[in-house]
Amino acid sequence: MRTSEKNLNPSLKKEIENILTQTISDLRDLNETKVFLEDFFNKSELEAFTKRLAIAYWLKKGRSYNNIKDNLKVSSATIATVQSMMDKPGFKLALKKMEAEEWANQWAERIKKFIK
Repeated sequence: MRTSEKNLNPSLKKEIENILTQTISDLRDLNETKVFLEDFFNKSELEAFTKRLAIAYWLKKGRSYNNIKDNLKVSSATIATVQSMMDKPGFKLALKKMEAEEWANQWAERIKKFIK
């Protein structure tokens, strides 16, 4: 049995999860976060994570399953799984932050055009 399949002591698990959460929280900027993610996760883990986020974003934007499948090279089952998770607080928070960033970028572009 691989180590990842063995159950951790619940209090140790909570402590380790808190350390990971604090580590991520302490990252100062996009560059530090990118370096951390690329080094901490293997290529397939990071791809799965980013695809999951992209699926949620595109579902929220109203894209069809077929469009998401074709663009992200994922199955309908994966899309359905993400869709079922979109009411969770973490997904809602991530989507809210992404929408705020998108809004800020749109206004920044408008302001640049106005200033020129």
